[in-house]
Order: sequence, then C-alpha cells, then structure tokens
Amino acid sequence: MVMRSILRDIWLSLGGDLLYCDRLDVTGEGALPSAFAISDFATASIGSAALALAEFTHVQNVSVDRRLSTFWFAKSIRPMGWSLPPQWDPIAGNYPALDGWVRLHTNAASHRDACLRVLGCRPNPDEVRARVAHWKAFDLQEAVVAAGGVASQMLHCQDWLEHPQGRAVTSEPLIDIHLKDGPLLRPVGTPERPLAGLRVLDLTRILAGPIATRFLAGFGADVLRIDPPGWEEPAVLPEVTPGKTRARLDLRDPNHLQIFHSLLKQADVLVHGLRADALDRLGLGHESRQKLNPDLIDISLNAYGWFGPWASRRGFDTIVQMSTGLVATEMDVAGASSPQNLPVQALDYGTGHMMAACVLRALSQARTDGRRTQARLSLARTAALLSQYTENPQTTLATQDESDLSSRIETTYWGQAQRLLAPFIVGEYDFHWSRMAGPLGDGEPAFAP
Repeated sequence: MVMRSILRDIWLSLGGDLLYCDRLDVTGEGALPSAFAISDFATASIGSAALALAEFTHVQNVSVDRRLSTFWFAKSIRPMGWSLPPQWDPIAGNYPALDGWVRLHTNAASHRDACLRVLGCRPNPDEVRARVAHWKAFDLQEAVVAAGGVASQMLHCQDWLEHPQGRAVTSEPLIDIHLKDGPLLRPVGTPERPLAGLRVLDLTRILAGPIATRFLAGFGADVLRIDPPGWEEPAVLPEVTPGKTRARLDLRDPNHLQIFHSLLKQADVLVHGLRADALDRLGLGHESRQKLNPDLIDISLNAYGWFGPWASRRGFDTIVQMSTGLVATEMDVAGASSPQNLPVQALDYGTGHMMAACVLRALSQARTDGRRTQARLSLARTAALLSQYTENPQTTLATQDESDLSSRIETTYWGQAQRLLAPFIVGEYDFHWSRMAGPLGDGEPAFAP
C-alpha cells in the first residue's frame, strides 16, 4: 500500500521503530486527482504526527482518516458570516517566458516590489505577462532572486536531478537528525492536555512551520510566535494562528535581541523556518543557540535544503514545486499546455506535520534518555519523497458536507467559524486551541507564567 510505504519512509527518518507503524489504523477512502499520491502522502504525514503523539503519551489507539487528511491539506476553517482573504496576490502566478515558464511569488510586498523593479512595470498582471515574455526563464529567475524577490523557472524532474541543488538535496536525509546528551525532559502535560506547559518558540512563516506549531498548540503546548515588524501574511492567519501567542521583535535591535535571548533560554523547543543563513547573520547560529540553551530541542526548515548553491535561497511551496519538476510532471500527465501545480500545497502541509512529528519524537527521546534532538527538514527534500510516489487509480473523494465539520463553534478575531473534524484520533485527547486565531503581533513576547 502506497500510504504505508510513505509512512515507513517518514517514520524511519524520524528514528522510530518500524514495528510501531502497525499501530496506526487508517479509515476513509478517496484521492485527489494528481500525478502524485497526494492523498496517501497527506494520510502518512498527518498519521506520523498522530503516531508520534501516541508514542509520547503511551496511548494505544491511534487512527487517521484518509479523506479528512486530504481536506486538511487545503484548508480546515469555514468562516461563519465573513470571508477568508484572497490566497494569492494578483501578480503571483506562472508566466510564459521566451524559452519556458517562470513562477513569480509576490504575496509579500517586498517580494512583489522586487519583481516589478526587475520587470520595470506596474503591478498589473497583463503588463507583467508582456514583460516576462521578453525574458529567458533562467535569466528572469536569477534577476528576481538577486533583487530580493522569489521566482522559479519550471524544470522537469530530470533537469532537477542533474541540477547542482537537486543533486545536493537528494543526497540529504528526509529528516536530518542529530542527538546530544542532556538531562531528562522536565514534566509536561496533564491528563487532558498532553503538551500543556511545553514552551515552544516559533520563528516560522507561511506555511509549513505554522502548521507544525498549530498541531502542537492543539494539544496544549504554549506556542509563542515571533514575527518582525511589518511582516504580514493575511491570507493564512485564520488557518494557522489559533492556539498561539503572537508577538513582534526586531532581532536587529539590541534590546529586542536580548528579549529573544531570554525567551530562547526559557524555551523547550525552537521551531524556525528562516533561510539557512538568516539566524547566523543575527548572531544566533547553531552554536550560539546551544550556548544560550544547551537543552533546547531545535527543529529547522528551509526551502531548498541545507547544502548546495541554493541552500540560502528564498522559496515557498509553489516555487519549490516549480523547481523540482512536480509542476512539469503534472502538466505532462494532464496533457496541458501550461504549468499545473499540485492540487494542494502538499509540500507545506506534509513537511509541517513531519516537523510536528519530529518535535514529538524528540520529546519522547528527551524523556527516555535525556538526549536532545536537532533536526533539519526542507521543502525540496519533501518534494523528492513525493516524487517517488505516483498516484494509483483511487475512488474520488466524496464531496465535503456538514457532517465533516466539528460541532464546536470557534471564535476568531474575524468572527465565528467552524473547523473540519480532526483527521486523527489519539486516545481520548481533544484537539482544540485555547487561544483564538488572530493577527500577528497582537500579544506580548512572553511565555505563559
């Protein structure tokens, strides 16, 4: 079974006992139409997080629903009387160049401005399309990146495998884990909330990292998300901010950096999703973090892997899809004349749940023998995993209806909402958040007392 094979790949990379995978029951059926086994991957990655929680809590009954897992890879929230913001900036998208295709990612204002400076035009999709048509795809990609923006030339899978960064990524493990000795984990959790009291410092942005910390917050972890002044991601905030304290710090400001140092010393877990060199440039490289907090569980994510010429390149799910050949494969299989992205942002959601599983397995490790985990993941390495699994014919997913929604009415900053039912069951634990979803920076940079 494809799902079981993907689960084994994930669980072994997490350092887990392969026999433990047999504890996971799978329910539901159906699959998204795709050249890849998206629904199997959704089930396996979410299942790995549920399985890791079951291991940490010594719970025997753990299951994952294939259909609901697939839906959670798109969005989980259903507004009541209000609407979600648009997912994409009007300029973002795939554009034909002289010799291929380029994707521009412009959801962040600074990235949009960089693209427009390179193209020399106004923020009008028609003007952008006309300007892109005069560029070679690679040249435009490199010009936008050099200007501080985010762009990707569409490559086929074989092109990526022969690319210096593709070769570097495929040589990395799915989850690169290193262990070091430390004291036993301090007691955390209550009978109702298994992660209560766990202090998680969250330096992640769209979208994988926030998915990971949302999962942890759903079982009671004290998640403190830190963003810099001016950073916004309105399209996903209702989806990814519940359960978290949200504060702002400018780590280039010495006073704010001192506050962050204090938070880092208090944290049990650091989850960060910045570029590979970002924390080093702030004086917060791996050795500095370990000196500040030798007992820290340190889980990091980037776009293009940790070695090779693109290790510090900006990237997002749809950008990495374009680089690694996933989009080209979808296009070829569909017989389409233009790029076809995956039906969901599977790299983000899958990697996010693998990060959550990594934290939970690290907690089990720290409680058992005191060893602390440092782990690294990347969207590009997740793409390499997904590319191994093509979709087999499956029953079409049944359409969502009211029975798929939780009866709990959730209060958010924007209004009331419902969520999809949790796609997993771990014992009797209830997956919910104690803080409402809301805007970035509306809280203080402090853990709960």
